[in-house]
Amino acid sequence: MRAYHGLPVETAEALRTLRDGYTWLFTGDIVRMDEDGYFYIVDRKKELIKPGGFQVWPREVEEAIAVHPAVQEAAVAGVPDLDRGEAVKAWVVLRTGQRASAGEILAWCRERLAPYKVPTMIVFREQLPRSNVGKVLRRELVREHVDSATRRVLGKGAE
Repeated sequence: MRAYHGLPVETAEALRTLRDGYTWLFTGDIVRMDEDGYFYIVDRKKELIKPGGFQVWPREVEEAIAVHPAVQEAAVAGVPDLDRGEAVKAWVVLRTGQRASAGEILAWCRERLAPYKVPTMIVFREQLPRSNVGKVLRRELVREHVDSATRRVLGKGAE
């Protein structure tokens, strides 16, 4: 690959020639290697949430929520927060015929996560927004959150 077509800034961020003389592709993926040498993608660097200076990986919180018996799936992302910079927010889809409250999901998280990783907001949805290949669009959820917060601040119907 020589470049992203028409995206010079993104190309400069992703392709870097280091002191060794080789050009490296920086994908932004965070990976770990197990004791047998197998690699696992943990998360994306740009999706890291930083509430009050801590580091929270969305996938870790999503996995904790997803094991709740009433939960079909969950998405987690950082949203703007005046006090902490970012807050952990979760969007949850329940299994058909199941019920759970935000308080119940939060209590579940408190049993499984460090206090700074527990979401400060839980929103229930019928489905999560997805890309053409089925990947959950966290950025769309964050955009909806910001748009909603902006409307609340400016007043209903404000543009």
